[in-house]
Amino acid sequence: MVMFLFLVVALAVVVAAVTLAVVGGGESGPLPEAAPERLQDPLPPDRPVHRADVESVRFPVAPRGYRMADVDDALGRLAAELAERDARIADLESALAGARAAAHARPAKPGQEEQR
Repeated sequence: MVMFLFLVVALAVVVAAVTLAVVGGGESGPLPEAAPERLQDPLPPDRPVHRADVESVRFPVAPRGYRMADVDDALGRLAAELAERDARIADLESALAGARAAAHARPAKPGQEEQR
């Protein structure tokens, strides 16, 4: 019975302390709204993204994880750059294939026979 009474008193003290802290709030009143933390290491807008840029990106932590807008912006930028690079690689590979085909189809000079 003594233990039960002790727990009830302790609970009442905790509730009273929390209530005073919330209601009292001090002279300054409630805390001001904090400005949302923004991405500190954005990807460079003036040049292509390099591996070091991706490795150095750090997303600020929000109450429920990362800010979705920051992550979406970075992933969208990376996707656009990868698509551009893939298109450039495909163009270069098709140009190389065309150059190889033209080199193989080129007739031998007159008077020169292939020696095997």
